[in-house]
Amino acid sequence: MSQLVSPSLLSANFGNLKEDLDMINASAADWLHIDIMDGVFVPNISFGPPVLKYVAELCNKPLDVHLMVVNPMNYLEPVKALGARVMNIHYEAEVHLHRAVMQIKEAGMMAGVTLNPSTPVCMLKDIVADLDLVLLMSVNPGFGGQKFIAHTVNKVRELRELITATGSKALIEVDGGVNVETGRLLAEAGSDVLVAGNAVFKADSPADVISALRAL
Repeated sequence: MSQLVSPSLLSANFGNLKEDLDMINASAADWLHIDIMDGVFVPNISFGPPVLKYVAELCNKPLDVHLMVVNPMNYLEPVKALGARVMNIHYEAEVHLHRAVMQIKEAGMMAGVTLNPSTPVCMLKDIVADLDLVLLMSVNPGFGGQKFIAHTVNKVRELRELITATGSKALIEVDGGVNVETGRLLAEAGSDVLVAGNAVFKADSPADVISALRAL
């Protein structure tokens, strides 16, 4: 089964952002992955509202918004206003997860939940049937360019078993250190969506890498 590909804006060239967005628009990419960081939940900051408004206006791919923030539901209306396809919040950041997931769905977006590398898949047992997507972090969140955590492949298999057992329709997305080599392992384990940053934007031919990832 082919993979959906969601290139990560975090790795784009912000000195020439329009050119990179034009490349994404012309490519086979399915979504554009946007990491919003607050410097509290993760030790980094990324994009503010003016940049995101500009990106949303120029990008014709659905926006896959990943909130690495405390109090993620404070961002519900701003993310909705971007026209985002997916709003993804961290399991570790939201105490009232079921309520949050329902609010995201009611706002007309796909509801995603992210797990940090140290958070086991079993923590989603009572919510996975309500989710549209689960994002497994294959690096510790906060910075691009990190080495892929190999154990994530086992987590994908475990999550696939949980999704099947519960009758969930959730897609499995993986973010961190994803390239054609690691992407192949993830696809074989049961992933649906691959987030790739440096592997795409630092490549000599980003569009070719996107196509290669989609074909896995």
